[in-house]
Amino acid sequence: MKLLLIGGTGIISSAVSDLALHRNHELWLITRGLALHTIPSGAHVIHADIQTDSDFISTAIKNEYFDCIADFTVQTPDQIERDYDLFHNKTKQYIFISSACVYKRPLPHYILTEDSPVGNPYWNYAQNKLACEEKLQKIANLHSFPFTIIRPGHTYDDTWLPLCITGYRGGYAVIQRMLEGRATIIPGDGTSLWTVTHNSDFAAAFLGIAGNPAAVGEIVQISSDEILSWNQIYHTIAELLDVPFRPFYVSSLFLHQAGPYDFQSCLIGERVQSAVLCNDKLKKLVPGFHAKTSFRTGIKPALEHLLADPALQIADPVFDSWCDRLIDVLGNVAKELKREFPEPL
Repeated sequence: MKLLLIGGTGIISSAVSDLALHRNHELWLITRGLALHTIPSGAHVIHADIQTDSDFISTAIKNEYFDCIADFTVQTPDQIERDYDLFHNKTKQYIFISSACVYKRPLPHYILTEDSPVGNPYWNYAQNKLACEEKLQKIANLHSFPFTIIRPGHTYDDTWLPLCITGYRGGYAVIQRMLEGRATIIPGDGTSLWTVTHNSDFAAAFLGIAGNPAAVGEIVQISSDEILSWNQIYHTIAELLDVPFRPFYVSSLFLHQAGPYDFQSCLIGERVQSAVLCNDKLKKLVPGFHAKTSFRTGIKPALEHLLADPALQIADPVFDSWCDRLIDVLGNVAKELKREFPEPL
C-alpha cells in the first residue's frame, strides 16, 4: 500500500508510521518535523507545513497517486476544504482523524457506537471536530470523494500519560506528587468508566482500515476493549511506581469553578461520565483485530521512559501549588463542618 500521512510524528501517527514501514508499505510523510517523535528512516518525507505550504505540497506530489491519504492535523472545516482541493484526485481513500469526544454530553448511554448521538456543548475542540466531519460528508456527497472518518478514544504512548487532569505543563507534576507521597486529585469519586488505548493498538487497527474499500464512506471508532475506572488507572500507576495510592476526590464542577484551567472541557465535556466505545464495526472491517496491550503493560514503559529522561520531567509549580491549596482548603472545611455538626449521641 502506498500511504501518505499528514503529520506522522505525533502520539498516534508515529505508531502508524512505524508499523507501516515494518509491514513494508510505501510510506510518505508531510511533516514540519517538530514533534517529540523522530521521523522514521525509510519514509519519503516532504518537509512542509500544510497550513502554509499548499502550493509546495501540490508540486511535490504532482506525479504521485496514493492508496490512502490520512490527515492527523485537521482541526477546522476550512482545513477539510483545503485537503479536498489538494488530494481529491490523488487517492482511493482519504481518512480524517476525528475524536470520540464528539459524542453528545451528557451521554444518553455509557456504551457508544458510531450511531450514538453527537454534539458536545462543553468543548470547542469537539465541536470543531464534528464540524469537520459534517463538512467532509457534505463534500463527499457533492463530489463522490472517498472518505473514512476515524474516531479514536483516549490514546497514549511512552511520551504521553493518560491522566484525568493535569496542568498546562503535562503529567509529570501528577507523577511527582505520587512519588512524594502527596495526594492526587481525582474528579468525582473515581468510579466512572473509561478506556485508554496504546498507540500501537491504534496503529494496527488503522492499517486495517487504510486501503480497505469496505471502510470507504464509514465512521469507525478505535479503542481498547479494556474497561477501567479512573481509580483503577491511577492505582495501577501507583503500584508500578511502588507508592501508596492516595486519592483526593473533588467534584468536577468544583474543579471547573476553582481551577485556573478549563477543566469543563476535558472533565464535564469528556472524561468524568462513564464512556465505553464499542468496537464491533471496527472488528467487522478488520477481522481478527483486537487490542493486545493492556493498560498495565503499556503504561509501565511509559513511566520508565518518563523517569529516565530529565527532559520530560517538567515541573509545574502553578498546578502543584493549586492542588495543595485545594486539598488544604477542602480538608479544613470538612473538619470545621464536622465540629459544627457533631454526630448525635
